[in-house]
Order: sequence, then C-alpha cells, then structure tokens
Amino acid sequence: MRIFVNDKPLELISYEELDSEKTYEHIYRQADEIPSDVEWEEDVIFHEPSHDLIIRLLYLLRTRKMKNLDSVTLVSEDKKALKTFVKSRFVIVKAAGGLVSKKDKVLMIYRLGKWDFPKGKMDRGETPEQCAKREVEEECNIMVKLRAPILKTWHTYTQNRKSILKKTYWYAMDSLNDATMKPQAEEGIEDIQWMSEADAKTALINSYPSMRYLFKHYLKMQLKPHKA
Repeated sequence: MRIFVNDKPLELISYEELDSEKTYEHIYRQADEIPSDVEWEEDVIFHEPSHDLIIRLLYLLRTRKMKNLDSVTLVSEDKKALKTFVKSRFVIVKAAGGLVSKKDKVLMIYRLGKWDFPKGKMDRGETPEQCAKREVEEECNIMVKLRAPILKTWHTYTQNRKSILKKTYWYAMDSLNDATMKPQAEEGIEDIQWMSEADAKTALINSYPSMRYLFKHYLKMQLKPHKA
C-alpha cells in the first residue's frame, strides 16, 4: 500500500514484499526509534514501528517539507494490522476517476494550477465504476466507456482541521463522444486537452507525484495484450 503524505510516498509492506536489492539511506530497527532533528535524504525504512512512532512520523510528514526525502517505508510481519492502524488515524474519503484515451492520446485537465486527471468523490450508494464514469463525463462534458481498473491511489490532506485520507479508484476509459467537450468551470477546471504520451509526461512535471505514479501504471497496462 502506497500513501502520498504531503506528496511523499509512504509504503506499507510485509517482509515478503521487501526488495532485497533496494538500498535505504536511513534504517531504523527499534520500535520507537525516530530522531528529533530529522534531516532525511532519499529512502528511509522503519522495521516493526510502534503505534507511537507511526503517529509521530505521520505528523512530521504532514507538517515538514523534506525536500531531499524520496520515500518512507514501514515494514511489518503483520501488514494488515499496520494498514489498519495507519488508516485509523484519518477520516477516509472515497473517490473515483479515469484516464480517458482517444486513439493514442489521453485526456488531461488543468485545475488549481496543476495538470490532473478527472475524478471526484463518490455519492452515497454509488459503485466506484459508476462514480468514475459520472465524474469524468461531468467534468469534461464527454461520453466515455469504462475499459478496466488501473489501480487505487491514496493521498492525505487536511480539511476543517481533520486529517483526510482519500482513496481514489482509477479506471482506463475510451472516449465515445467528445464533440461538446469543455472544462467544468464550477469545479475549478480551467483547461482540458488531449495529449500524446510525451506531452502528458511533460505536463505531469507540473502535477502531483501520485498522478505520475498513476500514469506510469497506466502506460504499463497499455503494453499488456488485450484479452479477446
């Protein structure tokens, strides 16, 4: 499970998932070990972190800009309990969205000063698939057909003093009709464009790390042969 906290990836993994080839610049093996003057660089790993350490770590990640930090990994024999505790520290909000393709191009929106992909919060009683299709069609004023799930992203933010963890379901989609395509201004969308893979990668430089992570998985999925 990968959670983006203040745009930094926090990985929650089991020992079976731990890559023996990966190197970490900072390694902590004591349950409560965390330095008071944190100046982390590149990749950090905590083995079997205590609940108290996790609470302090989440606070640090939310409140400090660590420019030289690439990632933080929490590894545990009980990954399920680790995930459950981390998620318990947040209010969970669910959303869904899509990467819409037309021939060799993908649809991107420009909102809040960054390039992004269309998505929105799930309504009560909606399935992720229903929400993804509705939100994409509303935000872009097009008609789409869902093709396949890509992955789920998790990222945190603060709203009304509450720590929110947003779980977003992402789907690959095909455009059925974009004749009346236009950005949904009331949702703060200023521009909408079909982009080639190269242009999308360039646009994503001015985006969120979670969106670059999503697009990378989308491209991998595109390379897989489609089942008949």
